[in-house]
Amino acid sequence: MKENKNVHEITIKIEGSEWANAKEEAFKEANKKAKIDGFRPGKAPKEVFIKKYGEENLWLDAADRVLQSAYTKMLEENKDLIIVAQPQASLKAISADYVEFLFVLTTKPEVKLGKYKKLGVKKEEIKVTKEEIEQALEETRKRYAENVVKDGKIENGDIAIIDFEGFKDNVAFEGGKGENYSLTIGSGTFIPGFEEQLIGMSKGEEKDIHVTFPEDYHAEDLKGQSVVFKVKVNDIKQVKLPEFDKDFFEDLGMEGIDSKESLEKQLKENIEAHKTHHAEDHFMDEILDKAVANMEVDLPDAMIEEELDRMIRQYEENLKMQGLSLEQFYQFTNSDEKALKDQMHEEAVKRVSSRLLLEEIVKVEKIEVTEDETKKEAEDLAKKYNMEKDEFLKLFGGLDMVKYDLEMRKALEVLKNNN
Repeated sequence: MKENKNVHEITIKIEGSEWANAKEEAFKEANKKAKIDGFRPGKAPKEVFIKKYGEENLWLDAADRVLQSAYTKMLEENKDLIIVAQPQASLKAISADYVEFLFVLTTKPEVKLGKYKKLGVKKEEIKVTKEEIEQALEETRKRYAENVVKDGKIENGDIAIIDFEGFKDNVAFEGGKGENYSLTIGSGTFIPGFEEQLIGMSKGEEKDIHVTFPEDYHAEDLKGQSVVFKVKVNDIKQVKLPEFDKDFFEDLGMEGIDSKESLEKQLKENIEAHKTHHAEDHFMDEILDKAVANMEVDLPDAMIEEELDRMIRQYEENLKMQGLSLEQFYQFTNSDEKALKDQMHEEAVKRVSSRLLLEEIVKVEKIEVTEDETKKEAEDLAKKYNMEKDEFLKLFGGLDMVKYDLEMRKALEVLKNNN
């Protein structure tokens, strides 16, 4: 065994009857596909097969057959090691008599806690301003706004219903045409300069709008190009905000909210709750950052890499919920997995460091989670996610993961209560 900090190299040899049996199984499988004159597939004697193909042609297949056995043997012989990343396996040596595998293990690093209590972190004081309440009030009204037809000319904030077609050098370009398109003036959703030139136009009016595509535009043939859009205004609408009347509060459907004053009170409580939650998260992040900075640990690269893989998988799931694949994301952003991992690296280091900190606090503070606590937590979480307990545990990773999660939360409580 060769040790380099938290990286261990372990050799496992498979020989004797186990290796002989693996080679025999490999021969039977290969013989089914072998083409040997005078014999049907799978019927050639072993010595005939060996004479034509050589025994060494069976070795790699036989090695694959005993890899899992070697892996199990390696784990049994190293029960005292706390493995924190997926072991890497490679073929070290192979012959007629044996096969040797090299396993590279990454084990949990030693953690030396520094100061993690009385770190001087102060929680943000929560205040809700009159301006914030008024803004929330307007946003609530906007959600119930109506678009009504307007006479006169287009103004900023209006919705212009337009037909348009784009031309470059008097030739229409792909993707530059639309009919009865609803465009909110001032939204910034069109090419810079387009929306501003609609202001002052009336219903039925036509106009040529001259704009230049940005240098970073996604279509190569249009980057930085000057084009002309032929535009016709079909209709103009304006956003009409509701009054604070009986109809509005009925549409709102919030229990106990029947006046502007009661809505303002509810909105203030909502803002306070949001700010409190944010302040609590920020408070804990600062405590963790300071405690991690005071800690001594040599983070193994494999732990960070596994965390990055986990983060990439989670990011991929989030993209799927938006109807995008990871490959599409790379294409749209002109990046790749390496670029995304580089972007996530700092956060991955922070997550691994924080996890090791909390695990060490569990040990030092002698934090315990009982079997009853674990089972109750599993039941509560299953109910929360509207799942059967067994189904939830299968997805979550079993009772051990529930117990671990509770330990981490108790360690966070120790940090919170001592800061």
